[in-house]
Amino acid sequence: MLINYTTKELDLLARIMRAEALNEGDIGMLMVGNVVVNRAIANCLTFKNVRSITDAIYQKNQFSGVDGPLFQGAATTLEKNLASRALRGEYYYPATHSLWFYAPGSNASCKSVWYDQNLAGRYKNHCFYRPDSGTCKELY
Repeated sequence: MLINYTTKELDLLARIMRAEALNEGDIGMLMVGNVVVNRAIANCLTFKNVRSITDAIYQKNQFSGVDGPLFQGAATTLEKNLASRALRGEYYYPATHSLWFYAPGSNASCKSVWYDQNLAGRYKNHCFYRPDSGTCKELY
């Protein structure tokens, strides 16, 4: 386990993974989970005061999915299992060290830099961005 979490936080993580990446399949949802977990363990940049899964999900202006209907519904057993895998440290590249992601649209390329961070890579419709190893040592 990478971080302590409650049953409620497992459910929150499952719901944000669904809300942000349902159309990306299990791996895409796991990558969103990777980013949330990374934010909770990183003590750097805009995440210095983020110490829990709840803090990461509800940090202001971070996940648009918290306002959508996919976040509001109860998580399924499959979604909770995926969230549990992310919380146990099952990582997928390019989300491995990433703190940010966004979907530029199906025909658009990923920006090489976003929020002053370098592109780690793309998975389906999401572009992932990671800090340098010296900036966020907890992620490396």
